[in-house]
Amino acid sequence: MGPRLAFPWLAALILLCLVSNTLMAAGPVLEKEKVAYRLKCLINASTAGDVFALDQGFLSRQGLEVAVKAGGPERDAVRELELGYAQFGVASADQVIRALAKGASVVVLAQLFQVNPLQWIYRADDFSLSRIQDLAGRTVGITYGGNDETIMRALLATAGMDEHQVRLASVRYDYTPFFRNQVPIWPVYRNTQGIFLSDKLAAEGERVAFFDPSEHGVRFVANSIVTSKKMIDHHPQTVGRFTRALLAGWQAAMAPANENAVIRAVTKYDRDTSEAVMRRQLAATRQMIQPDPDIPIGHIDATAWRQTEQIMIQQRLIPGPVNVIGRLEPQQAP
Repeated sequence: MGPRLAFPWLAALILLCLVSNTLMAAGPVLEKEKVAYRLKCLINASTAGDVFALDQGFLSRQGLEVAVKAGGPERDAVRELELGYAQFGVASADQVIRALAKGASVVVLAQLFQVNPLQWIYRADDFSLSRIQDLAGRTVGITYGGNDETIMRALLATAGMDEHQVRLASVRYDYTPFFRNQVPIWPVYRNTQGIFLSDKLAAEGERVAFFDPSEHGVRFVANSIVTSKKMIDHHPQTVGRFTRALLAGWQAAMAPANENAVIRAVTKYDRDTSEAVMRRQLAATRQMIQPDPDIPIGHIDATAWRQTEQIMIQQRLIPGPVNVIGRLEPQQAP
């Protein structure tokens, strides 16, 4: 046995000092700020940047612990902001404008999609839709209460047509009526569902085409990052850190060099989409997120927001102006 220390308390004191010095050398352990981020849709290629920002640590390096929550038909990000269930979310312009008309205090931080992915798919060998008037007499699928209904009604109004000149059919997530050609003009997100349906019809030897509202003068704003006025007023630094980190994640996710890492990140949540299809979905998403390399990711198209508000006023979807331009507070990307 070794020699005993004459003063046991001295040994304990020395050990305590060693432990304390080790902890001090490691630096303080700071607890990350917890926030929730509600997406608009299920996690797929359309949310690649959101998932990549989480997966690659863009958000955590800003001192944030972010719960990224999948969206869907039953989820309303703006409503969750109002209830305090989420601090950030993704919403389309019509959701934002409807909420403002009801007195909500929602603020737009960045616009993710510069090109709205909502389009209509149809069989190219059956007919052609080169003009809005070509819709006359045809059955067109819409999701009642969705932004595709608003967009279609705006298109008809632009051409001086009314809904009696087309047959509007209510559709959901079951594509059977489209496959059976019962509803031959079907609303899709061009960068995800559009690719899936194109492949299905191609396997049957059928060609498809897409009817793009933006080509006919209707620029309806799609997914944007939103928060509440309360967050802006009381936690401006958190808002800035979150938005900059998220946009940095989107910028990295849209770089072709990072495609393999992005696919791995998205596949953790979307296990039903094959890698080959997801690559095509990402390619289409890039063109909609940043169609012009000179315009930064997250750029807010104020003109398109103003047009969206005017369309909703004209269609009596809101009782009057909501001054949506005053609720656009773009954050600077890194």
